[in-house]
Amino acid sequence: MKFDKIIAVRNTKTVYRDGGNAVKLFDETYSKADILNEALNQALVEETGLAIPKLSDVTKIDGKWAIVMEFIDGKTLEQTMRENPSQKGAYLNLFTDLQLDVHSRRAPRLNKLKDKMNRKISASDLDDTVKYELHTRLDGMPKHDKVCHGDFNPANIIIADGDGAPYILDWSHATQGNASADAARTFLLFWLNGDRAGAESYLDLFCEKSGTAKQYVQKWIPIVAASQSVKGKEKEREFLMHWINVVDYE
Repeated sequence: MKFDKIIAVRNTKTVYRDGGNAVKLFDETYSKADILNEALNQALVEETGLAIPKLSDVTKIDGKWAIVMEFIDGKTLEQTMRENPSQKGAYLNLFTDLQLDVHSRRAPRLNKLKDKMNRKISASDLDDTVKYELHTRLDGMPKHDKVCHGDFNPANIIIADGDGAPYILDWSHATQGNASADAARTFLLFWLNGDRAGAESYLDLFCEKSGTAKQYVQKWIPIVAASQSVKGKEKEREFLMHWINVVDYE
């Protein structure tokens, strides 16, 4: 099958444009269960009314699994920020408002964030004492049922050409749970992208707009870092280990 053009390339998947569709094509190593779960996540989030690309099909193309969805023509918020550095503050405000809108939604059939994090911490190669400390802290955190994106960063926001409407992409990590855990993940993503100032500005905005104490989000950071350390590049794991080791970070 021939596609119009390649939109993005990752280690185990490639996203193509095919007319009015975006086709996410996975390689043979990708878990079928994970692909079907990603499609289910997108369908469940779509039902909340958030502005996201609409899912249209889950199929096989040349023997490989693919998720087919609406193609949104535009630029990512990350690219827009880079091209207009003087407007970064305004874009961060928009970005944070979008995340708060996500957190205002409910999708009761999504997987639970705490369950996912407990599994990932158990699967990590961390010392048993550190695992115990992290499991204990996680179990003591309040249980919420807010939609959490799990990978909310400016590269996953498309600003549509024409009306400038923002769309949120990539729901493969979506869960329901505590919004501050989602914010802690976003904070770490800014750091991983080398934008420490952006991380701090984002966290200040999130806490101000949501009425959340910064120390409360910070308590989630070692837990989130541990759950993310199971996968990822070695350089990212080294960075995440720093935050895991700061268990008493305030």
